[in-house]
Amino acid sequence: MISIKTQKDIEQMRKACRITAGALKMAGEAIRPGMTTAELDRKIRSFIEQNGAKPSFLNYNGFPASACISVNEEVIHGIPGNRVLLEGDIVKVDVGAYYLGFHGDCANTFPVGDISDEAARLIEVTRQSFFEGIKNIKDGSRVGDIGWGVQSYVEMNGYSVVRDYIGHGVGEHLHEEPDVPNYGRAGRGPRLYKGMTVAIEPMVCQGGYEVKTLDNDWTVVTCDGKLAAHYENTVVITDTGVEILTEA
Repeated sequence: MISIKTQKDIEQMRKACRITAGALKMAGEAIRPGMTTAELDRKIRSFIEQNGAKPSFLNYNGFPASACISVNEEVIHGIPGNRVLLEGDIVKVDVGAYYLGFHGDCANTFPVGDISDEAARLIEVTRQSFFEGIKNIKDGSRVGDIGWGVQSYVEMNGYSVVRDYIGHGVGEHLHEEPDVPNYGRAGRGPRLYKGMTVAIEPMVCQGGYEVKTLDNDWTVVTCDGKLAAHYENTVVITDTGVEILTEA
């Protein structure tokens, strides 16, 4: 069932989302060549806990870390570990924080030192596709309007949108209804109403959109080994548009 949040709920979610956004911003500033993904994960967990919240992802369905950290061809759900970040890598960091009964959820793709022009373009197109997806959203719009906006912009720029993983409602639970694909047709799908809170998260591939899961049962990678980028915010639907709750 789709949850419509009260004004009080939204005010509580703002607090969770503020912590989530702060953790992601801190992570982006901390990334440097030579650090391990486990070290970055520890910094994120420390930030979230020091702000009185709990990492939403830790032990979620068995996930063993506080953040999903995915490098280069890894799309999402990368498990932090001993991997050392190298100059030229791109790193997707997906963070969630649970505070006073509500979750925030956001992600971004960060450069490690100097990166190629093509990698930088992929990151920027992925980020902008989020804003294209929410451009015409307001009370009464449909979920398909988001996906159409994302997909149209991504494909116009020569990239592809992952089909196997999508955005979602978020609130008291980390994943709620409705599903929010990053592709689709305008005017189709469930209606979006004022007070709905959703995580919109384009996952964009340099090559084909086909992905597979590694033997660790978590990390999702591009089948062709090409780069992927990820960008996500938690938003609330308003009368006239959306408010981004996880904007740092």
